[in-house]
Amino acid sequence: MATMRYVLMKQEHTISFVEMPASHAYQLSALNLRLHKEIDKLTADKVPVLPYAVAECDHLDLHDTSITIVSGLDYLNALEKDFAGVQEKSYPLISLLTEIRALQAQLEQWYEEYEEEQLG
Repeated sequence: MATMRYVLMKQEHTISFVEMPASHAYQLSALNLRLHKEIDKLTADKVPVLPYAVAECDHLDLHDTSITIVSGLDYLNALEKDFAGVQEKSYPLISLLTEIRALQAQLEQWYEEYEEEQLG
């Protein structure tokens, strides 16, 4: 069984958890911090609204059914789609997309290896 970590995301009054392989959770937190650092530099009309990564934990027992757990790959796929749709003219958005896509590719590879491990 793979060891998973959960990244607690907060957006206004909503919280959710992103389930990540333990080996990659810190990368999601770091990416989130980097995106927040750079997002104010974007000049496009429609800039994605990002939650803040506020904590990581190893174990999760949810008692509130309104709180969602999102797989890391689903989260990164949505994030990539949101940023790929930004019509930016001034800021080099490609560097942010490259970082998102790099972690996305790492997770895809991790899940492929994990599935092969489970089958073999």
